[in-house]
Amino acid sequence: MGLWHVIYEDWQMECCGTPFAVGDEVSRPLLFEDPDTVFGGGWHDRLTEVGGPVEDVGGVRVVRAGPGLTVALGTGLGDDEARLPERESLFRAAGLLSVERHGARWPEVHGRVREVQVLSQAYTETAPGSRTWKPVAGERRLRTVERCPEWFAEEETDRGRQWKESGVLATLDVRDGAPPTHPRRAVGPS
Repeated sequence: MGLWHVIYEDWQMECCGTPFAVGDEVSRPLLFEDPDTVFGGGWHDRLTEVGGPVEDVGGVRVVRAGPGLTVALGTGLGDDEARLPERESLFRAAGLLSVERHGARWPEVHGRVREVQVLSQAYTETAPGSRTWKPVAGERRLRTVERCPEWFAEEETDRGRQWKESGVLATLDVRDGAPPTHPRRAVGPS
């Protein structure tokens, strides 16, 4: 099928994840998300285009974007269920793939981990002294590692700004018998 960038947020891993390493075979439920809602946006170089018919699997709308790649469509695409694509319609969009282990169940994607990068995200206070934080769009660092950590670190805060390890960006090789391709495009039957 190809290579896919997948975000695995720190809280998902720390809550109920199992750390994995480069070369491991893994199976994960993937959610297709609006890239502007993930860590403040600015993910233009990590987008995946998916397309295919919308199905209902156990009350969750999914797109089978090709052999081996089934992704759930989250309400974050429109912020309410009424804005999700209709069943049996064709869906095509660019967004981010993320691991989602909470809530409903849908088919998992199986593949081999080709790369793991720890994601450090910049945060700023919502108001001076508020101690509530929001991600800064596009301000992130990726550090290549051999293994996904089980726990993630917070760095020191300085003048209303902090950096925090917020998860990992994994590259997953999903096979259907074809050689891997560049991670960005999955278009299923139309």
